[in-house]
Amino acid sequence: MDWIQTVVLALIQGLTEFLPVSSSAHLILPSQLLGWQDQGLAFDVGVHLGTLSAVMFYFRQDVSNMLLAFFASFKGDKSVDGRIAWFVIFATLPALLFGFLLNDIVDHYGRSILVIAATTLIFGALLWWADVSRREIMPLEEIRLRDAILIGLAQAVALIPGTSRSGITITAALLLGFTRQAAARFSFLLSIPVIMAAGSYKGLELAQTATGTQWEMVMGGVLVSALSALACIHFFLKLLDRIGMLPFVIYRFCLGLFLLAVYFFVPVNA
Repeated sequence: MDWIQTVVLALIQGLTEFLPVSSSAHLILPSQLLGWQDQGLAFDVGVHLGTLSAVMFYFRQDVSNMLLAFFASFKGDKSVDGRIAWFVIFATLPALLFGFLLNDIVDHYGRSILVIAATTLIFGALLWWADVSRREIMPLEEIRLRDAILIGLAQAVALIPGTSRSGITITAALLLGFTRQAAARFSFLLSIPVIMAAGSYKGLELAQTATGTQWEMVMGGVLVSALSALACIHFFLKLLDRIGMLPFVIYRFCLGLFLLAVYFFVPVNA
């Protein structure tokens, strides 16, 4: 890797991890269109660490309150923060279970441009429908176990590349009647254990690999992905109520059609 590849790939990871546009749909483009080689496990672990650092820093007060309330719940103390903490755990379990069972299948069959183009378009349309038909009656503090499980099951669908983890969880939350801010906030809180799990899995793979690593590129990826993810979360939440989901839906449609054009008309090694 060179520094241009490092910055571009880290920016893609940092920006698309939290926007409802699918990081996997974007990460295939440099390799397919520019012929860039795989960035390697160490870089993957690094950018996951960067995005994890960003979301934990941005929601540091929420995370602190939830952790304290979670441990207090074992003493019988009940609180909204404790309930949300438990529901984040419950909502994470489907993704971990299906990820463990289906990871190899998804890697083998799900990473073609055609699959990613289709899911980008289909789940983009579903996001648009959820946004225009939303009821917006519930803040996050009113979340129930049923809501958390349904959002968690939706998150498991994001194992299919092109779906977008943030997009499908926000879609599910909007369909359940949460406000846009509540839907986005729960989606971002859900990302913490998922990114931890993904980073840990890749870290174990890295520990078993004896290949050389460009650590200066990895550290650069950590920094760029963290800063871009932090800016992304801030501006997304700040502008969400004003712009809604339509700009992201339009972008997904354009991206999906572009990927279809690449698949059918550009000679690449898929």
